[in-house]
Order: sequence, then structure tokens, then C-alpha cells
Amino acid sequence: MSCRNRWFELTVWVSLTLLTSCQKPREVKVVVVTMFERGEDAGDQPGELQYWVEREGLDEKIPFPQGWRSLRMNGDGVLAICTGVGTARAAASIMALGLDPRFDLRRAYWLVAGIAGIDPKDGTLGSAVWAEWVVDGDLGHEIDAREIPADWLTGYIPLRKSRPYEPPRRTPDEGEVYHLNPKLREWAYQKTKDIVLMDTEAIRQRRMLFLEENARRPPSVLKGDTLSAGTFWHGAKLSQWANDWVRYHTDGQGNYVTTAMEDTGTLQALTFLAAAGRVDRNRVMVLRTASNFDQQRPGISAAESLAETKVGSYVAYLPALDAAHRVGSVVVRELVSNWSLWRESTPGH
Repeated sequence: MSCRNRWFELTVWVSLTLLTSCQKPREVKVVVVTMFERGEDAGDQPGELQYWVEREGLDEKIPFPQGWRSLRMNGDGVLAICTGVGTARAAASIMALGLDPRFDLRRAYWLVAGIAGIDPKDGTLGSAVWAEWVVDGDLGHEIDAREIPADWLTGYIPLRKSRPYEPPRRTPDEGEVYHLNPKLREWAYQKTKDIVLMDTEAIRQRRMLFLEENARRPPSVLKGDTLSAGTFWHGAKLSQWANDWVRYHTDGQGNYVTTAMEDTGTLQALTFLAAAGRVDRNRVMVLRTASNFDQQRPGISAAESLAETKVGSYVAYLPALDAAHRVGSVVVRELVSNWSLWRESTPGH
């Protein structure tokens, strides 16, 4: 966006804010949180936002200069935000939205809907995964892999610890783990578990290169947890670290299935906003859909596999974007169409 356009958007936003400062804020029913877009909001090669704009009629474009991109909204009370890539942008964008006086978000549901890597031991390309636990993969200590002691499994060490996975896990934590509402997650899963997801010949060919039974199955809706890290990591050894890291920080309750980059930033902002009474943390859902495997297939190295892993060229890029909307929209539409019920009570309770 050019500086001139940015200044124009800021001017419009200030004007609208002043005009609405004495008006009642708009009640939002559902916030769809996406993380990146490749071009325009509609009509070109899609990122995570575009299918929501096109398929849910998010025709109203709302200036949002304090965030990464303009907001989109429809007349049913569904608001979409595209935060920008990375934990910092996500946290800043969600905090800015939560403090925006134009919106009443106190009863809004939040759906994080983005693409991800998937552990082939748990699922396959094109699958959609509902999370209960979101674990941070950045907070910690690290030593170079070439200097790891022989009896260590990894060079990553939890904060305030001196060796990997040192017990007991430190509590309270400093943002290492976020536990989502398990009843809401289960409700969302039950609503969507039988949805048929897009399968392509390219996906079928790629998944059959893996040996794991779950990797070789057609895409489906699953339950599984997410590791959120600012570094795009890749490879079988780091996938093992992700499994161990999630298990450690959830006291054995979580099962790592999908990667993410922004979700801990989003959840940290929502946690602070909930403390201020501006949002309800019990109404947050995280849906990640598999565009790529998190590791190499047999016969090639992690480096060779990473070289094939580029946004927009993943084998399941478009199917994963489709799955995020296809699955997530079922939940969004249920909440909106039965708002008189779900405004005051949360599904699953």
C-alpha cells in the first residue's frame, strides 16, 4: 500500500471514528481471523482472507490503518480481519481491533482459520484440524545444534530450565501455552466432522509417498493441537521436537498435529482483552488446515523438502484454503443463524 493511500485510509478512519464516537458500537457476532492475503481481497489468487470475502458476502470494507489491512464485514455481523504474518503483527492487529470503539466484541466468537503444516503421523494434506491447545514454540532457551550434548534430544530448553523438558514444568507460564474451551472445540468438531473435503490427484500422489497410515488417508476433519512459532521450521527431527514440546507444556494432555505462526500472538492479545472485559476468551476457536506436511517424505532430505515448500505452491494450497472456509463457515453460519440462542450461552454448555 502506498504512503498516499495509507494516509487517505488513516484520514477516513479518523473521520469515521469521530462520527461514530457518540453512536452505539456495532455488535459483532463472529470475527474470522486470517493471517495473510496474496493480492486483493477478491478476484485474484487467494490467500486466507479471499474465500471468506467472496463466499460470505463480506462486501463492506472498513478502514483499519492501525492494523495490517482493512477489515471486511457483512450485514449478518461477521467481521474478518487479516492480521499479517507473524506473532507480532497478529498480536498488534488483534489488540487494535479489540480496542476499536466502533465495535462491540463482548459476545463475539473468534475463529482463527489458516493453513498449516501437518504431522504425517496424525493426518494428511487438505485436512482440517480443530485445536484445544496452542503451544508457543519461540519462548525458551536454545543452543546451536552442533553443540547439543550427546544425551540431549534437542537444543531447545524451556524458560528458566537448564535442560530439555526438565520437570516440573514451570507454572504459571509466560505465554507458553493457551488452553481453548474444550466444550466449544468439541461442539465445532461434531458440527463439521462429516464434511467432505477437497481431494485432488496431486494430493493423492504426494500422500502415497509417506509410510504413515494417517498420512495416506483422504483428507478429513480432525481434532489436534497446534505449535505456534515465528520460525518456519521443517523436518522429521523438528517434528519430533514439536510433539515433545507440546506434550511437555500441556502436561501430556496435548497432541501436536499442526504448525502455525501467529496463533499465540492472537491468543495473547485476546487474553489481555478478556481481562479488560472487551472479549470472551471462552468463545475462541482455532482451525488449521493442512497445505503441506511438516517434514520430508522418504528418500529426500529435510533441506530438499523445504526447498519445495513455498507459499502458493504447496500441493494442497488451494484445497487447504477451501477447507478452512468449507469447515469454518459451517460453524460461523450456525452461530449467526441462531444468534438469539448463542448470544448469551456458549455452545457445549
